[in-house]
Amino acid sequence: MLNTVDMFRAALRINVFAVLLSILLLIGALYIYSGNLHSFRWIIQQDDFPKTHVSTTSCEVQEYVNNCGNWSIGDFRMKVGLKYAQPSTQKGRTDVNSVTNWNAPLVWEGTFDPVVIDAIYKPMNPRVAVVVFAVGKYTRFLKGFLESAEKYFLVDFQVTYYVFTDNEHDVPKVKLGSARNISVVPVPSAQHWQEVVLGRMEWATKAIDNQIRSKTDYLFMMDIDSVFHNRFGAESLSRLSAVLHRGYYKDTHRDKFPYERRPQSKAYIPAGEGDYYYTAAVWGGYLEDMYKLVKHCYIQAQEDSKIKIQAVWQEESHLNKYLLYNKPAKVLSPEYLWSDYDSVPADIKVVRVSQLVKNYKEVRPNAGNR
Repeated sequence: MLNTVDMFRAALRINVFAVLLSILLLIGALYIYSGNLHSFRWIIQQDDFPKTHVSTTSCEVQEYVNNCGNWSIGDFRMKVGLKYAQPSTQKGRTDVNSVTNWNAPLVWEGTFDPVVIDAIYKPMNPRVAVVVFAVGKYTRFLKGFLESAEKYFLVDFQVTYYVFTDNEHDVPKVKLGSARNISVVPVPSAQHWQEVVLGRMEWATKAIDNQIRSKTDYLFMMDIDSVFHNRFGAESLSRLSAVLHRGYYKDTHRDKFPYERRPQSKAYIPAGEGDYYYTAAVWGGYLEDMYKLVKHCYIQAQEDSKIKIQAVWQEESHLNKYLLYNKPAKVLSPEYLWSDYDSVPADIKVVRVSQLVKNYKEVRPNAGNR
């Protein structure tokens, strides 16, 4: 039988072992968090979406962490000898705000130098995907969109246009620049225009999983019924970039934004909350941040559907809910999506992209007004 001294020694050995094990576990956790931060972040994302990342990506786990999906904007370096206008700390846009209250840039003409921006970003050579949907009669807008994008959208960057359509024979042959391509993604036809709007999040989620992820670093989603008129360049690039809706960017009180106000919806934003109202016609970001956003909105819309509710502005409502609580790293002014329906006010110095005038009843399945 063990005496008191022996029992004390045994207990002491157990406690020392437990302390040593705790120290080793703590060191391992600190290593993962500090020395291998991308891996730590990726593991958390797996918890969010346990199936799609592991089963559909072409990369093995460690290869994914190192090479696939962690592209980010690098140091702001440029070559020696570049000539450009000296920046000022005293002069600039005084008629508009150029920074958000969470200290993110709010991008307008006159808040950046395109010579400097291009000199910094072009050597980074990101692969950019543009996702557009041309379903039904909307294929008529493809030619104007693609031809104008080739003149103004991220010129001299690697760009692939992913055209989601139910009629690939209507995709026009457009002269493309070097390292620029068109990839057609078949989707089913729609009976109602809302099906197309809500389906964009689902189709984009699946396409990223199945074919886009291994081929791009940065992704934009854009409306096809638009035309580029001026530079849309690397000043738009960030982890997540959202565009102010032209109809609500000036003096509209947050309680007057057309947010989803029904508490039953997953897109619900209560009165008294809100930063800006963002358009769902143009937005972009790092591939994995965009994936997380589109998949979240897709799932939230499905949850609404289970209780037979549809957010007031479909995907745009879910987008605004997401961006309220997951702030964009850049906010782009309405220069980045204006409309041919509206006159151009004095604070819009350049219209970069504009939505076309059209007969919604003629081009949309079962009509519509927006």
